[in-house]
Amino acid sequence: MKHTVFHRLILLGLTAAGLFALLYLCLFAWVCYAESHLEPAPETDVIIVLGAQVKADGTPSVQLEYRLETALEAYRQQPQTIVCCGGQAGSEPAPEGRVMADWLIARGVPETDVLAETASGDTRENIRNAVSLLGRTPERVLIVTSDYHVARALQIARDQGLQAWGRSAPTLPEYWLKNRAREALGWGKYLLNRITGR
Repeated sequence: MKHTVFHRLILLGLTAAGLFALLYLCLFAWVCYAESHLEPAPETDVIIVLGAQVKADGTPSVQLEYRLETALEAYRQQPQTIVCCGGQAGSEPAPEGRVMADWLIARGVPETDVLAETASGDTRENIRNAVSLLGRTPERVLIVTSDYHVARALQIARDQGLQAWGRSAPTLPEYWLKNRAREALGWGKYLLNRITGR
């Protein structure tokens, strides 16, 4: 009897592990699909740039600089308010939002067109705090973030009632797998929060 129960527990564990692996592979495939099937953006009135790591010397990491270059290109095509989002992690010498804003201003974006949001710690807070900083709900938002992250960022923005479109910033090829593997976990957490109502 004990032997049978033991085998049933093993079978149950293997089944659960198999289902988890299948779900994870589906999420990974979705990340790869979604980043290459973005809807073209119409004219927008606000650009929200999501933060990434700031180096110890106070300059943007490569990933963050790619996001800023993408936002700057969008701004030059259509000048509008840019909100730079990101708090300060333990090893960072300054808040990401402040470093991002300074980078854009140094490259010719007027200070009056740049806002620095410096208190957020994740994508949901990035977007919520950006809207709060604006003091109004923008009509159309352009979310700028890394290619693998843009689809989930858009979904979070739309969950908050925004009409949002995305523009992808490239990432380094050597981090292609790592970034998308981590983003699949991000989608898993997002879906779990939706199911549990968090």
